[in-house]
Amino acid sequence: MLNKDSEELSLAQEAWEVRQRLKPEIWFSAPGAKHYENRYYANHKHYFVNLSVTGEACACRCDHCSGKLLQNMVPAPTPLKMRQVIDQLQDIGCRGILVSGGANSQGEVPLLPFLDSLAYASQKGLKVLVHSGIITRETAMALKAAHVDQVLMDVIGDQETIHQVYHLDRRPEDYLRAMFFCREADLNIAPHVVIGLHYGQIRGEIQALEMIQQAQPKTIVLVILTPSNGTVMAGLEPPALDQASEVIAQARIMNPDIPITLGCARPSGQYKRIIEIQAVDCGVNGIAYPHEATIDYAQNRGLQTVFTEECCSLIGQNYMRNQMQLPG
Repeated sequence: MLNKDSEELSLAQEAWEVRQRLKPEIWFSAPGAKHYENRYYANHKHYFVNLSVTGEACACRCDHCSGKLLQNMVPAPTPLKMRQVIDQLQDIGCRGILVSGGANSQGEVPLLPFLDSLAYASQKGLKVLVHSGIITRETAMALKAAHVDQVLMDVIGDQETIHQVYHLDRRPEDYLRAMFFCREADLNIAPHVVIGLHYGQIRGEIQALEMIQQAQPKTIVLVILTPSNGTVMAGLEPPALDQASEVIAQARIMNPDIPITLGCARPSGQYKRIIEIQAVDCGVNGIAYPHEATIDYAQNRGLQTVFTEECCSLIGQNYMRNQMQLPG
């Protein structure tokens, strides 16, 4: 691990102490969108699958993605096609889907035309998650009626980041309002914070966490800027490890009773290995696609390890289902 100054160490220690309020259990998520295999666990390719309602099309073309992430999703650009894909996936053992797509000029993923198909997936017994972008009250209510299990959305706390990276004429308050619309509709939400989203700088992450505090979700997902090849940010340095771990620690301290996961987006190689161990030290409740050394480390810290092939955003509800308040 990297050397930390005393202030950073005390922040991590405080976060670890806060974590002691929750069960000493850590969930490791490995959905089939990415092959995962080590001496602890091997996943199955089609257990949990990502679908895109826009194919590879996206109006925002965010500087870190430019629609590249959509290329790794199964295209389902019409309601009929989505039903066909759902039937095909279920035939080969799929248990859940994450439905997303490119956003329009308002930062919204066009989900309303697919409500019947989402409800169809739910009726077939699949877990149904949607990554919605900024959401309206109408869409939130409709998703609830379609029995969607969870809504994922990025939350950005800095207006310049919204304008420069996401190319949207939006404000942080729009993300807070979207979370409130979901809570009003009694939807399970999993807000995401991208650490270092402003070209690798820490800028607005704590403000995003403060907004999330107001919405009181059942889980929080933290990811780290990982620009796609061929984008404006390609080759950009990720946020410094000590700064990224400080945000993780702050998230833990600010949300003592809400499960926090380190999601699948983060730089690879040595950065991945170090930030995962720091995330364990900072008290996260789950990590997606952990390095084998991270699993060893978590066990050495006295945490019970549990594996799942569902999206890491569902770790929160699974964790709380097993939650036991510890003495003291």
